Amino acid sequence: MRVMKPAPLMGKMKEDFDRVFERFFPLSLLEEPLLVGRPSEELKWMPSFDLVENEKEFVVRLEVPGIPRENLDIDLTGHMLTVSGHREAVQRKQGETYLWQERETGAFRRSVRLPAAVVAEKVCATYQDGMLTIVLPKEAPVVASKVLIR
Repeated sequence: MRVMKPAPLMGKMKEDFDRVFERFFPLSLLEEPLLVGRPSEELKWMPSFDLVENEKEFVVRLEVPGIPRENLDIDLTGHMLTVSGHREAVQRKQGETYLWQERETGAFRRSVRLPAAVVAEKVCATYQDGMLTIVLPKEAPVVASKVLIR
């Protein structure tokens, strides 16, 4: 008997809802900072992540257990932060047959539109215990000054 990997029903339903909303409300009109990439043949899964903000910085935490840091890539272009990478498939041992398999493998890409500008030169990332943490310091706000009329 061969058991197949279950289809992620909730993920497919979310994609369908996203497509409907994107059709009527283009992303440029939305104030939502989070942009979820469209899974394709090459992109098989999306790790969970959090985006938090404090007075001085934005912090992104991405769960990527089992991925070596050399398989991760971080790209910051303007207000758009993209994290991509891939997890290798586990090699089957001779004589083993999977009855159930839930671990996701393959490439992923997650993007987030940051709500404010950051100092690109001071962005730092750490990877520990399967958690990728990216700290993005905010740019100092421009202080308004009064202009004298002569």
